Amino acid sequence: MSSKKISRKNLFFYGLSEMPISIASLPLLTYLPNYYGQEIGISLSAIATIWLFTRIFDAITDPLIGYWSDKTDTRWGRRRIWMVASIPILVISVYNLFFPNEETVTTVHLFIWLALFWLGWTMLLIPYYAWGAELSPDYHERSTITAWRSWLGVLGNVVSKSIPTLALFFFAYGGTREVTHMIGVFMLILIPLTIILTTVNVPEKKDYKPTYIPITKGAKIMWANLPFRRLIFAFFLYSTATAISGSTFIFFIRGVIADEKAGIALLLSYYVVNLCAIPFWVWVGKRIEKHTAWILGMLTFVITNPFYLLLGPGDIYWMTLGLMITGFGGATSLIFPNSMKADVIDMDKISSGEDRAAVFFSVWSFVIKIAFSFGPWFALMLLSYSSYDPTPEATNSESQLFGLRYIYALSTTIFMGATILTIYNYPLTKKKHEEI
Repeated sequence: MSSKKISRKNLFFYGLSEMPISIASLPLLTYLPNYYGQEIGISLSAIATIWLFTRIFDAITDPLIGYWSDKTDTRWGRRRIWMVASIPILVISVYNLFFPNEETVTTVHLFIWLALFWLGWTMLLIPYYAWGAELSPDYHERSTITAWRSWLGVLGNVVSKSIPTLALFFFAYGGTREVTHMIGVFMLILIPLTIILTTVNVPEKKDYKPTYIPITKGAKIMWANLPFRRLIFAFFLYSTATAISGSTFIFFIRGVIADEKAGIALLLSYYVVNLCAIPFWVWVGKRIEKHTAWILGMLTFVITNPFYLLLGPGDIYWMTLGLMITGFGGATSLIFPNSMKADVIDMDKISSGEDRAAVFFSVWSFVIKIAFSFGPWFALMLLSYSSYDPTPEATNSESQLFGLRYIYALSTTIFMGATILTIYNYPLTKKKHEEI
């Protein structure tokens, strides 16, 4: 692998494909459950169950696609070809998820297209992130790569949230259905555009060694990688926290803050601060250990989120302040975990003698999707159990809102606190990495 510094042109074009990934992450957790529950009328328990069971396929597809990507050897490389192949699957599944026929849509429709969406997501994300880990062997430049990727992803989120916000404030056009449709349009445009720009403009490394180790033997070598085990468990806890809060965010704004349409503007405030904070945290990450910087960012959630218990109808400005504080700290999770993953893959290369980045990212992808399924399932089942009514005309009592308040406010504090305990005293430091 070349040690030559990556040009800004390549960093820019590589990072573009993060835009559809980043934009898709939010509505899948935040708007789609609300849309299918509120506008279409599917029960929260049914939506929660679908979110959970679509992950069964990933137990098979994620490791296979990671393994096949590492084994792929074509004149176009082994990562870009998978990314291009994901385009038609993602486009058709996004169209059917975000623009269903509301009069005939069923739970089967949601299940099929959500499962296909996750398949396309896997085909894009695993090779794409593995490719990023292979762009540079340098400890700090890896943080720069993930920072560029994350910054462009957040920029896509800011733009995709700005237009619905402007439509709401200037034209009174907004609501769950309208925002869902507008985000869907953005994704249908950005998926083919950004992936093609990335794959055409960024070269792949040529000196890789395709993997020949059987999956079972490779899994044993991976499991023996202690830093990877700790990192993957930490990110599962972190992702569960964001999945629970993300899936209950719109319900919290509508039910507790008592504002039907402010959700998109509040999310915009979070992502704008996210965007501005990334360069600062890259600077911090070059002066302290990566895991320490990540812990500092998560502390903003641990400290801030319990104060949401004090909020009530009309407290939109206090909600905005809380989101801006956590948006500042949340930027660390966009940079350092992915950079740390690239570091642990170096340890595997020594143990296995092969370039197996995609296999590692397949495990990472599977863990994220398990968290993104378990979190909403857990939260929506609790909301259903508390008899919370998500329909627009419903008036929920204080007892019905009790569970919503505590799920949204405390889940992040609990799970991110557990993440901090898991990652504290992380063994793969800069000094250790240089020794490797």
